[in-house]
Amino acid sequence: MKFHYEFPIKKIPAPFMHYHKMVMMGSCFTENIGQLLKSHCFTVLENPNGILFNPISVVEAVDSYIHQKQIVASDLFLLNETWHSWKHHSRFSGTTQADAVSKINASTTAASQFLKTANHLMITLGSAWVYRLTAAADGKAGSVAANNHKAPAAWFERELLTAATTQQMLQQMVDQLLQFNPYLQIIFTISPVRHLREGVIDNNRSKAVLIQAVHDLANSNNAIYYFPAYELVIDDLRDYRFYAEDMVHPNYQATQYVWEKFVDACIDSEASKQFKLIREIKLAYQHKPFNPATGQHQQFLKKYANETAHLMEQFPHIQLTEELNYFKTGIRNQQSVD
Repeated sequence: MKFHYEFPIKKIPAPFMHYHKMVMMGSCFTENIGQLLKSHCFTVLENPNGILFNPISVVEAVDSYIHQKQIVASDLFLLNETWHSWKHHSRFSGTTQADAVSKINASTTAASQFLKTANHLMITLGSAWVYRLTAAADGKAGSVAANNHKAPAAWFERELLTAATTQQMLQQMVDQLLQFNPYLQIIFTISPVRHLREGVIDNNRSKAVLIQAVHDLANSNNAIYYFPAYELVIDDLRDYRFYAEDMVHPNYQATQYVWEKFVDACIDSEASKQFKLIREIKLAYQHKPFNPATGQHQQFLKKYANETAHLMEQFPHIQLTEELNYFKTGIRNQQSVD
């Protein structure tokens, strides 16, 4: 008896290897996959502007990396005693203008340099609804806010993008990206996170716009690959037990299921063969002995020092230096303890 509908997923033309560099952009679901990639020793840059939901904010962020745009203090606004940027997540906000400007410009510069030599860019779109600043807002009226920073509702006007407009702006972004980095493989996904603040009907309208736009884009571009994260949760799992208590975010089981499908479709089989040992090494690193001076613990450290060193010799791009130092010395990095 089958309790869910499984469907085949086309494999990516250029699967991820440990020596590849990946930029991950978009919704919070992007960060879930990004963290799993990092935990398996891939080189990943996540959301240099912070979490982004709508296509316009993604396009503007990519443009800022390509042209390495730097902001100035006048680009910020003050709300609740903190300086914010409409184009960035609140983790880039600061109690002084200088602090916020410094964090934003440093992130943009790092993203530009990373993207220039990246092998893959994964973009997860969350919503086709955009919020434009009104004349009441502290900012340029008509511009799109990537993050509302808990500003008053009167500062925004809501607008649903069309599939045609979304496809056109994404195509222009793709053209720019491939001029900037001709070797880039671009992956699009639609976030399975349900934007129920928009209402059930408007959330579905929004997802429909994104799906239509991205598939039109993928059908006309060989450099674009579509990974069906949205369909895996909505049509394969298709059950509220795979959502968190808020009924909005996929839970741990759903995320792990999508990750397994992602590994099969997007990660090179030789790279994924190392995952079990990587997880074992990281778990051993987290182990805290009651009696570290015992011979048993010294044998434990020696075993994992040998296994870690051997793995890094075979695959130099798998970096477990911190773990190896611990297994050799028995002294843990203080930051990992805190």
